[in-house]
Amino acid sequence: MLLVLAGLGGPLLGLVARRFVPVVVGEIVAGILVGPAVLGAVHPAGGTISALGEIGFAMLMLTVGMHLPLRDRRLASSARTGGLLAALVCVLALPAGLLAAGIAGSGHAAVYAVVLASGSAAVLLPAIEETGVAGAEVLTVMAQVAIADVITILSVPIVLQPSRIGHAALGGVLVAAGAALAFAGTRVLAGHEWVRRVRRLSKQRSWALDLRLSLLVLFALAWIAQKGGTSILIAGFAAGVMVALIGGPKRLSTQMRGIADGFFVPLYFVVLGARLDLAGLVRDPALLALAGALAVLNIAIHLLATLLVRQPAAAALAATAQLGVPAAVASLGISEHILSPVIATAVVASALVSLAASTLGVQMLARASAGAVSSPGAQTA
Repeated sequence: MLLVLAGLGGPLLGLVARRFVPVVVGEIVAGILVGPAVLGAVHPAGGTISALGEIGFAMLMLTVGMHLPLRDRRLASSARTGGLLAALVCVLALPAGLLAAGIAGSGHAAVYAVVLASGSAAVLLPAIEETGVAGAEVLTVMAQVAIADVITILSVPIVLQPSRIGHAALGGVLVAAGAALAFAGTRVLAGHEWVRRVRRLSKQRSWALDLRLSLLVLFALAWIAQKGGTSILIAGFAAGVMVALIGGPKRLSTQMRGIADGFFVPLYFVVLGARLDLAGLVRDPALLALAGALAVLNIAIHLLATLLVRQPAAAALAATAQLGVPAAVASLGISEHILSPVIATAVVASALVSLAASTLGVQMLARASAGAVSSPGAQTA
């Protein structure tokens, strides 16, 4: 019950802020408060809590995959520029990762580079939908973030455990094969009349059959990932990409997000917050500098990339949003004893700063779009 109550910290923060504030901020803060570092009411190492957190992690990556605008045909015209921007950010992230590692004196340059190169469609798209902003720059940012999501999420298991790259690659191939098989089977079955009849009955009688099958695929892919030696991060993301490609009925997305965003994902972020060491971060000047450096470098490399491609600075800020990859790096790094809780806290703290920068960028794009719409009318008058 305490975990569910803590999960309400996100919506409560959104109400207090009166602006678009990602609920994840409140959930992580609530997790820190109820965790061992403050109240000690929640111990994330407990068996039940840990298992629920793993499910929440898989659900988070599923929602990240679902948010990729893979069926949006408008992105085709922006894919080239978006891909170029994503590639430039990846290249710039390499020396930036080395710089961050040098500041912290802790190594993990490749991990920091992946974090800096990442994006978050799961944060960006709801912000764009809420503001109603549109235009060529928005489509380019969406394409850039979608490509960055795919590249960096697939890179996380590799940079965290480079010695197990063979296992990670094999597990990734097995998960991808399982997702492709499920996708192909869905496409083949969709054309049969009996399938359409069953789905109509599911809609009429509220069976939520599409949801049940999607969850079955998710947990099957998670099982394959664990047996294949890779992370459930890949399984959740693959399942989400499959759902995004299929499109499915709108009710499937609503139901899936209801289960994920309504319970499991908030629970995951509360558990993640409980595992972080905010006090340790504040006491360690080097790691506090790391958090600041990651935040500044994230904005800097995105601004430089957009400058090289001659895109507006607002688009660069919008593209800085980070969520899934930093969360995955933090939780997997702590679980595998690769990153200390303090370093993981620095990574998550920098990601929270990126959410504020991205929100500012989306608002700047919205104001620019509104100004462009009103200008022709003013000139005509």
